[in-house]
Parts: sequence; C-alpha cells; structure tokens
Amino acid sequence: MSHTSEQPSSPDQPHEDVNVRMVIISIGLLLLLGALDQTIVSTALPTITADLGGLEHLSWVVTAYILSSTVVAPLYGKLGDLYGRRNTVFVSVGLFLVGSILCGAATNMTYLILARAIQGFGGGGLFVLALSVVGDVIPAKDRGKVQGVFAAVFSVSSVIGPLMGGWFVDVFSWHWIFFINIPLGLIAVLGFAASFKPTGKRTSHAIDWSGAVTLSVALAALTLVTALGGRSFPWISVEIIGLSALASISALAFIRIERRAAEPILPLNLFRLNVFWVTCVIGFIAGAAMFGAVTFMPLYLQIAQGASPTMSGLLLIPMTVGILLSSIGSGRYMAKTGKYRILPLLGMSALILGMLLLSRLQPDTSLTVFSLSLATVGFGMGFIFPVITTSVQNAVPREQMGTATAAGLMFRQIGGSLAVAVFGAMFSARLAASLGDRIPTGDSGGMEIGPQMLAGLPDMAKAMIGQAVVDALSPIYLLAAALAFCGLLVSFLLQEVKLVNRQVSPQHE
Repeated sequence: MSHTSEQPSSPDQPHEDVNVRMVIISIGLLLLLGALDQTIVSTALPTITADLGGLEHLSWVVTAYILSSTVVAPLYGKLGDLYGRRNTVFVSVGLFLVGSILCGAATNMTYLILARAIQGFGGGGLFVLALSVVGDVIPAKDRGKVQGVFAAVFSVSSVIGPLMGGWFVDVFSWHWIFFINIPLGLIAVLGFAASFKPTGKRTSHAIDWSGAVTLSVALAALTLVTALGGRSFPWISVEIIGLSALASISALAFIRIERRAAEPILPLNLFRLNVFWVTCVIGFIAGAAMFGAVTFMPLYLQIAQGASPTMSGLLLIPMTVGILLSSIGSGRYMAKTGKYRILPLLGMSALILGMLLLSRLQPDTSLTVFSLSLATVGFGMGFIFPVITTSVQNAVPREQMGTATAAGLMFRQIGGSLAVAVFGAMFSARLAASLGDRIPTGDSGGMEIGPQMLAGLPDMAKAMIGQAVVDALSPIYLLAAALAFCGLLVSFLLQEVKLVNRQVSPQHE
C-alpha cells in the first residue's frame, strides 16, 4: 500500500517566512481549541445536567473525553511519523469538529457522552501533532520560543475556559460551548492547509496494529482506574482491581510486541536515550504536581475565600503570567545559547517553593501572598514544559520525532490523571474526617460544598468549612512539593545535547 508523505515542500525556507508564521498561528489556534475544550465544559455541567438529566452519569462527560484522547495520542504520533503530519492533522481536526457538532446537538446524556468520546478521538491528536509540526518547520534552537508561547496557551485556557463557558450559558445556551469550535477550527485548518504543503512523495509502511491495540487497552484501563477509583468504585473493589490487572497485563503484552515489531508504535529503543526517558519522568512528575494540585485551587478560592466562580477564574491569572514570562524567557535562552539543562533545575526549584507556599494558605491569606505563591508555581512550569518537548525533538531521530513528542505528552497526562485521583482521595478523606456528618462532602471530594450552599449558612459555619478545606488541602501541596523535589533530583540526570539550527528536511525521500 502506498501513502502520501505530508511534510513541507520547501525545507530550506527560513522560519521567518510567512508560510511558517501562518503554520504557527494555525497550530496555536488548534492548540487553544483543544485546551479550551478541557476547561470550558466544567462551568456548563450543572446547566447541561439540568437540561438533559442523567446526573449519575455526569462524570462521564469529562471522563469520556479524557479516555478517548489519552488512548489515541500515541497513535497520532506514530501515524504522523509514518505518513506525514498534514493529512493526520486533517483527520484529527475533522473528528474533533464532528464531535463538537454532535455534542452541541445532544438531546440526552448518553448521546452527549458518546459525542464527547468522538470529540476526544480528534482532540487527542491536536496537541501531539501541533508540537510535532513545530519540529518540522522550526530549527531546534528556535523551537523553545514557539513552544514557550504554546505552553502559555494551556495556562490561558485554564482561566478563560470557565469564564467563556459561563458566558455562553448565560447569554446563549450550553450548546454554544461546542458550536463555537466550528468556525474557529475551520479558520485554523484552512490556514494550516494553505501554508503546510505536501511533498507528493510516496512510501509504504506497515502499521503495528497489535501494539496499537495493547497500548490502547492499557491506557484505557489506567485512565478508567484514575477516573473511577475512589469515586464511582472503592479502590479495593473488584472493578478497580480488575481494571488495574487489565492495564498491567496489556502493558506487558505491549512491551513484548514492541520488541518484535518492524515499525513499533512506541519504539523501546527510545528509552535508551537519556534525554527521552529523563524528560518523560520529568514530564510525569511536573504534570502530577501541577494538575494534581492546581485542580483544587478554585475550591479554595470559592469556599475558603468566598470568591465567586467567575472571580476564582480571574484569580488564577498570576499562574498564567508566571508561565508566560518564564516560558518566553526560557525560549530565548535556548535560542541564544543552544543549552537547556539548567532550565528544568530552575523550574523544579521554583515549583518546590511555590507548592510550599501554597501549603501555608489560610482563609485570611491576602490576595498579594496568594498571587505571588501561584505565580511562583507558574514560573516553575514555564521553565519545564518547553524544555521537555524541545530537548526530545532535538535528540531523537527525525523519523521518530512525532512518536517521541506523543510519548512525552502521554506521560504528562498520565501523571496529572493519577495525581488528581490520589489527591482527590486524600482531600475527600481529610475533609470528611474534619467535618464528620455535619456537611455533605459527597464522593467527589467536597464538590457538593459550593457557593450556593454556603450562602444559606451562618458566618460561623462558613468559617468552619473554610478552615476544613484549607486543612484538607495543605498536605496535598506538601506532597506536590515532595514530587517536585523528586523531579529536581531526576533533572540532574538530564544530559545536554546542544540545540542546533539544522535544516528541516522532508521525512520521506
């Protein structure tokens, strides 16, 4: 079977070229779409549930997207390497937009959950392919600048996503949180199609379907364990133990298959490269520390500080500013020096400090102290994430660049998912122990405690609940600081492969 390789047709063009700039703008918009879709839905979930019913299936609106996007991410990375990224981007965006249309047209909760899964099958490729395309059109030394800005996109989405979701629900209807993807996605993909040209050259490949299936099953089972464990099912239940066993058996089968595959989905020889395995570990730890800890920030702001949902989103802006400043600075440093090893050391150090500061939060903590603490966390993350992608893309063979990029994102997402599950269980247990039977904390870690419920309580009860939330959060941030310290130790093992401005070349000759 023959396939078209889809890499840039003019590899010697400088990255300042207008086509390259158009590619970057288009990719940035697609990244924003994918990132927003993970945050914009949260604000609208109560309204969606009231409209469609099916409260007992509410968590699956989020879980379905996470599950499908996690499963397909490595596949997109490999398919982009094998057949080129242009057509693979079209498939990813197409599935994402079809899923968005189906989500917006949903008439019941089951329909919406299935549509979210389809949307995730497309969204899982947006991040992987976007970061891989950067490796196709930007020389290694300059990638940090672009990927630093992309890192800020994720942070910005965490702030504006809930705000946009609330605005669409108030002004229009919840359906528009999905329909808005259509015009933005079309603009982005048309710009990408016009600027990222195919070579027209053909080559043949064999897809490692056995590896793809076993990896998908392993990731799906692991994602379900983290999403359902301690919430829908107890950690020691038959369902969770069975899913854990399935994940372990599938992972072992995947390793055995990959050792023999001609063109493996995730080549095991990549783990022999210091830069690859070290950055995977760093990404896993950084993802766990950031996503696992910052997930609970709105709860602190709304319950302990009494902020509104909209205001709590605005109060997360210092983290965005921290990520933006350090990611841009680290990109310029890599472009100027061709070095990067010191950046994750600085990032993990800042992350440790930021998490320790967050562990000392109290209901009466001033806005200035809170903002500086959160900005320190963002400052650390901005040093870490651009380096992970840039250093790996510089160290691995070009034909494995998409696969390596996808693996890094996969480990980061798994780290975040595991941490959210573990931290959520810790928070729920400590909050329940503190409040006893006086306040309904629910299975989701205190999420039944909200501004609406607090509004009808006396001041003394509000103060008691706020202090209980703070006491339950403190050990989470201490554990996140410990994770960041482990990340700092691992960062010392990172080897530095000098970033060079090698010319970008077509993948298939």
